[in-house]
Amino acid sequence: MRESGILLPVSALPSRHGIGKLGCAAYDFVDFLAAAGCRYWQVLPLSPTGYGDSPYQSCSVYAGNPYLIDFDLLAKEGWLCAADYDGIVWESDCHTIDYALLYERVMPVLRLAFAKFNAKKPPSYRSFCRQNQAWLADYALFMALKTAHDGKPWNAWESELAAYQKKTIAAAKEQYAEDIAFYSFVQYCFFTQWYALKRYANERGVRIIGDIPIYAAYDSAEVWTKPKLFQLDAEKHPTVVAGCPPDAFAQTGQLWGNPIWDWDAMKQNGYAWWLDRLAFTLELYDVVRIDHFRGFERYYAIPYGHPTAEHGKWRKGPDYALWRAAKERFGEMAVIAEDLGNITPAVERLLKRTGFPGMKVLQFGFDSDAENPYLPHQFQTTNCVCYTGTHDNPTLRGWVQGNAAETNAYAMAYLGVKKPKQLPKAMVRAAWASIAKIAIAPIQDFLDAQPEDRINTPSTLGGNWIYRTQAADYTEKLKKKIHRLNTVYGRLHTEG
Repeated sequence: MRESGILLPVSALPSRHGIGKLGCAAYDFVDFLAAAGCRYWQVLPLSPTGYGDSPYQSCSVYAGNPYLIDFDLLAKEGWLCAADYDGIVWESDCHTIDYALLYERVMPVLRLAFAKFNAKKPPSYRSFCRQNQAWLADYALFMALKTAHDGKPWNAWESELAAYQKKTIAAAKEQYAEDIAFYSFVQYCFFTQWYALKRYANERGVRIIGDIPIYAAYDSAEVWTKPKLFQLDAEKHPTVVAGCPPDAFAQTGQLWGNPIWDWDAMKQNGYAWWLDRLAFTLELYDVVRIDHFRGFERYYAIPYGHPTAEHGKWRKGPDYALWRAAKERFGEMAVIAEDLGNITPAVERLLKRTGFPGMKVLQFGFDSDAENPYLPHQFQTTNCVCYTGTHDNPTLRGWVQGNAAETNAYAMAYLGVKKPKQLPKAMVRAAWASIAKIAIAPIQDFLDAQPEDRINTPSTLGGNWIYRTQAADYTEKLKKKIHRLNTVYGRLHTEG
């Protein structure tokens, strides 16, 4: 079956509250997808944003982003009234997300809701806390302490707290019980709204593609409470951190800075923690995109404290052992492997053994010659997902403007168009025409969005993760255009 989808982070949905929410606009987008004949909505990680406003640098690998909680839905529950949130300035520009404003203003509104909720907790809240006790208690305590320490990272707290000493932690749980309950409530709101939206999508034949970042942030509940999962020294400092080596796109490499999993230690209990994380994520989404898949075969380890990624070394990862354990527990999994970057024969063998579809990004296809593996005629199998671009790529218009003249010339010759401005539309058609079983384009590529409308520019800080759409973008004309593409190229999915 040939299928298609649109990549749109929840944060980019239309909203009058500064950032996309899990309310009306999200349901409208599901209806838009279904009417356009698309099978998939691909979202980015739903986790709280961290350093650089990135969802890939989150304080938790489990928690949901409080900013995405819909106030109108809370008002329907009787926990807010419109005056609690509609008189507040949520944005400095309706086309971008102002995270500084959200940081200041979202939590006070949620605390108003908590005050009303706390008077009479529904049974579903207690059930939620029981079902998520493996991570929720630590996360809520982590956030309560982070709030008490003015947002400072856990390694800047008192030494006993930073070391997670048993007696000190027990005392903190008593002292901050109210804040712990508040952060548990916030997660209850998020996941209640998310699963309701996911059910609605599934009932209309739309499936959600989610994302599981390979690494955790250093300032996270996981590193603080479970240091043995990571390559840390006795003082809980990383010995090595994650990144990518130098290449044509980054002369000094990419220094992500995340601590790296201690795969040798995890192997001793059959990768139990990672399997539990996978179980959670496979329930959260219908399909899971595994971020930085090549890192499971070998990962790039940079000595902690180095200012660039130039002096790292490749080390052996868990390879197929992790995925063998996962298949033994879950059977066949709906997974997409992000097999981009430095892909070696060993990574190709791992991908083949798992059977997971890899990714083909058309923007990578036109900078060499006809042998480029990202060109549609070079696709060796239908078991892949063809993207015009990802969240780390420029918009197609930005890509064209940033290309060398010879790259655009080759793309025009390949795609059969005469002008560079015709390339974005032709690229989308090429993705849909390809043999890939799934074709996906970011919403910007359907909207012919400007270069500044890209979601993220890797290895840069500032101006990322701020893209927003407007309700006026989702026109009947666009819906019919996508429906026609799906019909012409055999990707039309009917509702239900």
